[in-house]
Amino acid sequence: MHAFGPDDLPVQSEITFERGVIGVKRSVPDSTGLCVQVEVPSPSGSGSLGRLTLQTALLPNRDEPYLLSLELARRQIMLFLNKLEEWGLFDFGPAEMVLRQFEAARQRFTASLVAAHRAPTAELDPRAEADRLAWEALSLAVDAGERLALLDAEKQFPGRLTGQGYAEAVRTYTKLTAETPAQGAAIALSSHTGVVLPGLASMGICVEPTQFAEPLHKAVAAAADFVAVPMRWSEMEPGEGKYAFGNTDRWIEWAIRSAKLPVVAGPLLDFRAACLPEWLFIWENDYETLRDLVVEHLQQVVTRYRRTVSRWTVASGLHVNSDFNLSVDQIIDLTRVATAVVRKLHPQGRIQLAIDEPWGEYHAARKRSIPPLLYADALMQVGVNVDALGVRVAMGQGASGRTTRDLMSLSSMLDRYAQFNRPLAITAVGVPSTASSAEPDAESDRPVHGGSWRAGWSEAGQADWTSQALGIMLAKPYVQSVCWQQLADPAGSGYAEMPGGGLVNAGGQPKPVLERWMQARAAMRAGRAPAGIPNFGAF
Repeated sequence: MHAFGPDDLPVQSEITFERGVIGVKRSVPDSTGLCVQVEVPSPSGSGSLGRLTLQTALLPNRDEPYLLSLELARRQIMLFLNKLEEWGLFDFGPAEMVLRQFEAARQRFTASLVAAHRAPTAELDPRAEADRLAWEALSLAVDAGERLALLDAEKQFPGRLTGQGYAEAVRTYTKLTAETPAQGAAIALSSHTGVVLPGLASMGICVEPTQFAEPLHKAVAAAADFVAVPMRWSEMEPGEGKYAFGNTDRWIEWAIRSAKLPVVAGPLLDFRAACLPEWLFIWENDYETLRDLVVEHLQQVVTRYRRTVSRWTVASGLHVNSDFNLSVDQIIDLTRVATAVVRKLHPQGRIQLAIDEPWGEYHAARKRSIPPLLYADALMQVGVNVDALGVRVAMGQGASGRTTRDLMSLSSMLDRYAQFNRPLAITAVGVPSTASSAEPDAESDRPVHGGSWRAGWSEAGQADWTSQALGIMLAKPYVQSVCWQQLADPAGSGYAEMPGGGLVNAGGQPKPVLERWMQARAAMRAGRAPAGIPNFGAF
């Protein structure tokens, strides 16, 4: 739970909960919204849409409490209307059923507003009636929003699959500028959200260097267009000046020589505690030495692998600043320096920077962090030269920034990052195959629950979410690649990006999600939209 201000920017505040009332105190009198996790009932009256992280509308300060369910519904209805206009789905035939459902949500919302202002009687508590109607409105609006996001994907897929969308963008660009763009260039038009890219989005899988076995090789060869190899500093240089390249070498050699697949390496810099060598923390308060060590490390790694790596994820999540004591200026400077070093060492390589925790919850508790959208904007302002902007999309885990969001929020979030007019790379996407328990947040005493989607996290739930979310991502004309976060669940105490988040279980057996991933990839290669877009059953 956290507060946010205009443009959805998380803000530091004091949040209390007493006698059923959530209080938010800020040092400034600006309107404030609340981001909170709630169980959303299904419109059918049975089951649930999931335990989802939702936002209220921006609300001015007042002494009388707002009705949480009503304000959550208000925000969801506003988001639906905004995306309906932005995506141009008013006249899209298949959207008729979704629009009827949305109209039902609006009617319930209006009835809730009316009930909330009635005087109480002996027979009726108007606030209880308003709350009931608001939950119904919220349920209908969330479900309709997810369906609308899938319909937008359905509308966009034909142009991407046939290449007509890109061809039309080229014609429009040439007409407006009297210039012919370079072959295959990303086209930026004011009439489009983000750039328009040629061809289809590629689908990759992130492997774990310490896991190397024939069943894993077969899974990657059958399901990936590229191999992503993480290069955690803690594993690459466990002792200062003592590098251990063996595990990384064998995966890259297999990818290049045996599988004939391109390699995406990184992130080279990831300042989460598990990704940093313990000896580096000695220099936490000596930025000049730290920067020199970063440059030296990048030189060692990039020089070794520049003949085999086609794309580098230079850094991920530096803006979160959760485990290292950096100032805002130092975060920007370190990002700029790291990007310049990799560019100089490998001019032909493609470079991307990844945004972790893309909704930015962390900034509500960490004053020395940078909100993710402001971080991306700052990089563009100082001229950091990247070929793509990366976004990590991990949900369903009891950790900061990884709670479950609905599909409309996912699609809308990607659109916001697309506005920087760079190709978007989903550098790590994934949800778990097992339900996670609440875990304590490092910044507060409150536990963080990973949430759930629809029927909950299981192997079947993981596969169902992936089918729908992949459809949304792959249809976006600005998305250049999508990469699953981890190939296999570790056996024992091995490193896991997300517990239960692999395509293959710890015993080496594929999960249903791997089959869905392969089906989506095969459909795209055959010129078809992935199956299940949209398909939640009748309302």
